[in-house]
Amino acid sequence: MTDSRFDDPEFPKQVQPLHRLMIYGRWLLVIVSWLVITPIVFWQLREEIALMQDYFTISALRYALLFNPGCAIALAWCLGITTAVLLWQSNNILFGFSPRYRRHLERQVRRIRKRGKSHPLWRWVIRD
Repeated sequence: MTDSRFDDPEFPKQVQPLHRLMIYGRWLLVIVSWLVITPIVFWQLREEIALMQDYFTISALRYALLFNPGCAIALAWCLGITTAVLLWQSNNILFGFSPRYRRHLERQVRRIRKRGKSHPLWRWVIRD
């Protein structure tokens, strides 16, 4: 069985758009998380925020989050997912793709090619 990476010169060109779609997807998750979760958190913390407008201290912030664990978890999710995407993208920019990630992208491109035009990512990755 021959590997399509070596037979087709278009194969590496198809890995790049898939990676770009992965970047867009991750940043979309970050943006949606911030836009959906933070208004809910701020609404839940509205009394504490009103109090902190008069007397802001780190202790007030700490206790606001300590006594509202759902809000703390939601904000931790937003901060964590943002940090994870920033680190992932920085790592890819500075050091290139890891062999494992490159194999994952290549496998995905092969799956998209195998399924053909019925795959939802076909028109963005393959580009006839």
